[in-house]
Amino acid sequence: MQMADQGFLKQKPGYATTAIHVGQDPEKWNSAAVVPPIVTSTTFKQPAPAEHTGFEYGRSGNPTRNTLEECLAALDGGKYGLTFASGLGATTSIVSLLSKGDHIISSDDVYGGTNRLFRQVVERFGIETSFLDFTTPEAIDKSIRKNTKMIWIETPTNPNLKVADIALISKIVKSHNKDIIVVVDNTFLTSYLQRPLDHGADMVMYSLTKYMNGHSDVIMGAAILNDSEIEKKLRFLQNAMGIVPSPMDCYLVNRSLKTLALRMEQHKKSSLIVAEWLLKQPMVVEVYHPGLPSHPQYDIARKQMTGHSGVFSFRHSGGLKESKKFLSSLKVFTLAESLGGYESLAELPSLMTHASVPAAQRVELGITDSLLRLSVGLEDTEDLITDLDQALNEAF
Repeated sequence: MQMADQGFLKQKPGYATTAIHVGQDPEKWNSAAVVPPIVTSTTFKQPAPAEHTGFEYGRSGNPTRNTLEECLAALDGGKYGLTFASGLGATTSIVSLLSKGDHIISSDDVYGGTNRLFRQVVERFGIETSFLDFTTPEAIDKSIRKNTKMIWIETPTNPNLKVADIALISKIVKSHNKDIIVVVDNTFLTSYLQRPLDHGADMVMYSLTKYMNGHSDVIMGAAILNDSEIEKKLRFLQNAMGIVPSPMDCYLVNRSLKTLALRMEQHKKSSLIVAEWLLKQPMVVEVYHPGLPSHPQYDIARKQMTGHSGVFSFRHSGGLKESKKFLSSLKVFTLAESLGGYESLAELPSLMTHASVPAAQRVELGITDSLLRLSVGLEDTEDLITDLDQALNEAF
């Protein structure tokens, strides 16, 4: 079953071509190299004092990094791309656009690291965050204040896979104040499956560590946007705060983008097959996958996505004991944090990726010991289902 048949957005033509060619022009290099080179130099010769030829110091700019940033921007339909040392590094830089006394409204069900950053770090600088359920946009409408400067949307959310209506939220926010910056963390889907700028968002944020790199061997983040004034401020912060990635890592992510369309198509197909199988298992209570008609925000997902990726969660009828037994019995899936690589992973958010979320909020969000998150990789689906089947039998 292909998701296009289920009424999801049709994939725009040209994505793979853009990923392979934009920013990669051989004429940029004296050698005319078809594959962009890795420029490791930290400093660049100047013809005269304070007169550089485009590059002066590696933190401020690097040819390999610029190549990646140009390609990333094109894939999201954006004018500007900036890369950072990690996904949280990107989030830190974006939030640093704000000042003491400002207010953020964030999705309640977000990546644990984002929650921790907003609650335990950003708050100390006098920036308050309100966490709301973005599946009820009217709650956002009522919560916008005079000092609200940023909306942080994660969709689908981590780990409950709730889907927020980007266009509706952006419209509500801009009706209050067009200067409020709407940011979408698009890590779970990539620009292949969702382009938030097309739906009214101001900025797209990524942990490139996940699907964009897709090989579980690079830590990196990115921000894509169209507004030139915000870009200048963010470019200043990228340099001033020094949260920059290495040229080698930029080369690896740039290379990985060349197979992104192929990888995402397979993740999309495989995860839906696995999710549909899990739905039929007697010990499985719920499957949270936006590609399933049973998903509460299925219609919103079809309106703004071209399909869903390989990451989703499910809830079983047992507790911590069964979760631990299930996870330790897996043979093809690896028990590990993270997601989006070619290898299939499984984890227990309550004790792993979301352990830093306050206990009361975990209970409120339903992040219990019976909620398991899977990242379906590129292995044969028959082998993945056989593995899940034997592990469930061991646990139950």
